[in-house]
Amino acid sequence: MTTAEFISTLTESVTRDAAASAPLEGSDDELVERARQDPAAFASLYQRHVRSIYAYCHSRLGNRELAEDATSQIFTNALSGLARYRSGSFRGWLYAIARNVVTDQRRQMPFIPEEALRNPVAASGAPDSALQQTDSDIDLRLLLDQLTSDQREVVELRLAGLTGIEIAQALGKRHGAVRATQFRAYQRLREILANEGTES
Repeated sequence: MTTAEFISTLTESVTRDAAASAPLEGSDDELVERARQDPAAFASLYQRHVRSIYAYCHSRLGNRELAEDATSQIFTNALSGLARYRSGSFRGWLYAIARNVVTDQRRQMPFIPEEALRNPVAASGAPDSALQQTDSDIDLRLLLDQLTSDQREVVELRLAGLTGIEIAQALGKRHGAVRATQFRAYQRLREILANEGTES
């Protein structure tokens, strides 16, 4: 069975049995060690992290199908790369993979006009459920688009629930640099929101 087939089977079984089965007990590092010996043990890591990884992908890609594809690719890459994982923060390592996969997918995406982001149904001419987004999702995406790419990545990873140290690991940067970038991003967001408040 190939890694992609295994992930596909894993996705189906975890989705079907998520409510019925509890994940294996233990830390991520303990589960990684088990998964290195028995790839079926990777299911617990998948189950533990799939929702947050999918949410991160969806927030970056803005499309359910692309987010599902990216999530699948991330876990496929993680499973095949377990031998390269070094003890520390599995979640940070997983988000480093996620960042790379999402970046690759974003490069392949066609340009989407700002009007399509603000009103996807009107722009497409059809109420396709894959295009429907809440106003807050669109507002957040447009707000984050006003940050530098470094600032946006840090904020998106923070919104995904990562700690500063995990963000540093995911981005391959020092923790101090991540804190400084986060500070500048929050400062910029405050300025943008203050300006929007005075324009209203």
